Amino acid sequence: MIVGGKGAKRTPQLAARFAAEFNLAFGPREQFVAQRDRVLAACAEVGREASSMIFSTALTTCCGRDEDEYRRRAAAIGQDPEDLRRTGAAGTPDEVAATLQAWAALGVQRFYLQIMDLADLDHLNLIAERVVPQL
Repeated sequence: MIVGGKGAKRTPQLAARFAAEFNLAFGPREQFVAQRDRVLAACAEVGREASSMIFSTALTTCCGRDEDEYRRRAAAIGQDPEDLRRTGAAGTPDEVAATLQAWAALGVQRFYLQIMDLADLDHLNLIAERVVPQL
């Protein structure tokens, strides 16, 4: 079971008691860290081994081989390129990988990448070939 959300009390308690995975989707890193710490504290309260909890996040993802391709993809999904860089996993393959690595350093073990243009299969290939090997 996956439990997710931003609740400060009940959500961490429910996650500690019932979840295999805790997810905080589409939030800033600081919010993830605070919620992760609450979940870990709740795990300790119920006597659960902290390492048994998987932590995950979901990020809107938009990637291009270069800046022009990235901006074209961002425009195709109606997103501002700079906002995407700030709030998602976005930019060139190296930028996307660096963003995911930064999240991993905070304890994220699993990523759900929101791909908004499902007709752009080249986008998926780019992520698979140029981002995933860096993780």
